Amino acid sequence: MHVPGKSDSFVVPKKQVHNAGQPTAAEPVEERRLTEENASQPLLVRTQSREARPRGLLGVREMAGKDKKVRFNNLLNHVTPELLQASLFDLKKQAAPGIDGETWVEYAENFQARIVDLHARIHRGTYRAKPSKRAWIPKLDGKLRPLEIAALEDKIVQQAVRVVLECIYEEDFLGFSYGFRPGRGCHRALDALSVGIEHQKVNWILDADIRGYFDNISHEWLLKFLEHRIADRRLLRLLKKWLRAGVSEDGEWSPNTVGTPQGAVISPLFSNVFLHYVLDLWVVAWRKRHAKGEVIIVRYADDFDLGFREEIDAKRCLAALTDRFTKFGLELHPEKTRLIEFGRYAAERRSKRGEGPPENFDFLGFTHVCGTTRKGGFTIRRISAMKKVRAKLQDLKDKLKRMMHNDLATVGSWLSRVYQGWCHYHAVPGNWKRLNQFRTALQDLWYRVLRRRSQRACRLTWVKSTRLSRRWLTKPKIMHPYPEVRFARLYQR
Repeated sequence: MHVPGKSDSFVVPKKQVHNAGQPTAAEPVEERRLTEENASQPLLVRTQSREARPRGLLGVREMAGKDKKVRFNNLLNHVTPELLQASLFDLKKQAAPGIDGETWVEYAENFQARIVDLHARIHRGTYRAKPSKRAWIPKLDGKLRPLEIAALEDKIVQQAVRVVLECIYEEDFLGFSYGFRPGRGCHRALDALSVGIEHQKVNWILDADIRGYFDNISHEWLLKFLEHRIADRRLLRLLKKWLRAGVSEDGEWSPNTVGTPQGAVISPLFSNVFLHYVLDLWVVAWRKRHAKGEVIIVRYADDFDLGFREEIDAKRCLAALTDRFTKFGLELHPEKTRLIEFGRYAAERRSKRGEGPPENFDFLGFTHVCGTTRKGGFTIRRISAMKKVRAKLQDLKDKLKRMMHNDLATVGSWLSRVYQGWCHYHAVPGNWKRLNQFRTALQDLWYRVLRRRSQRACRLTWVKSTRLSRRWLTKPKIMHPYPEVRFARLYQR
């Protein structure tokens, strides 16, 4: 959570170029098959002036943190064979293959020679990005979401470039930006939102949703934003190749003129960079210039919520934000974007006006509700969103039907892992009742599926089913601390 302050401002980068790497003395000068490269990537190198100068990715990060306006050159030099090899082993080994049909196991059989060849093609400029293979996955509302699967070599290079660029942008991204960032997962965003609403003067919540965000990112604007920090033309051409590689569906290729492929390794970084300039910096500047009261914001990828003290600020920000998004080709979803009264005094004020309790809003799978503590103080109750619970139960029901005649111990072990994983995410304080409801519904679901294994269903009684549940579906426990406890521990002030 970040409360924009008076010192925050929109920074326009100046035309300054920083050479992140220099050619090594051992590089051949007769041929130009490879570009300049830092072969060993030392962190500190002693120059002729005997001054220690930071080098490598650590040097890039230090420079990015010191000067927010500097533009980096020779970034592609940091994509070394060692980094490409590390990127290969960072990928999911069981991921679906792309258009090339090559799996991780097949590539790893002779990975050393292939990594050397891939590295040479990248630095010679002969590397070509392959189209992504399109697949469709169901959404909660019954619609289908497009998913693009990149070829394995594209994933390796994208992962390596992502590591390099994160050294720059992790120094640029603001504190209220979460999602697809190292060490800034869902629960940190949830804690920041709860602490912000409870400890700041928040009376109104703008629950925003961007319609088809990943499908509508402007390539032109994204490249302009990237050029604020990247002066390496070779790296920019590489990023442009991935944006315009196109999509292959049922053997037919179609170009990409807008949007980033959902499922590509580099897409999360693209999305964060785009919203960093379109939304994050703009909110900080808008708060400084126009807001009369306090404003908070928490963003997780393309899902974000804004909190306001004054209703007039909330309405003005919504109107300005709509115009801002239109300028960059984005649109707020008219049905999913809401301005609601929510906060410490929302229930009292609505009661005086003869209105019902404050409305709720969903964020990262939890429904946020205005509640009270045992002593009568204000608190936020976070309950697992019912639509998420129903969707998970339906998914497990379909899978259990397909595994109906499998060995009972095998099914129980699998179901236990899935159940524990779900509980680990949702086991936040105040959500025990919903956790227990989920366990009871899952137990009943498994019981009904097992009774259909045979016509002699009478042999499986509810008592026996309860024993199975005790073994494989343990009683839920709260596993996360209270938001203010974890937030205070992580951000000591």
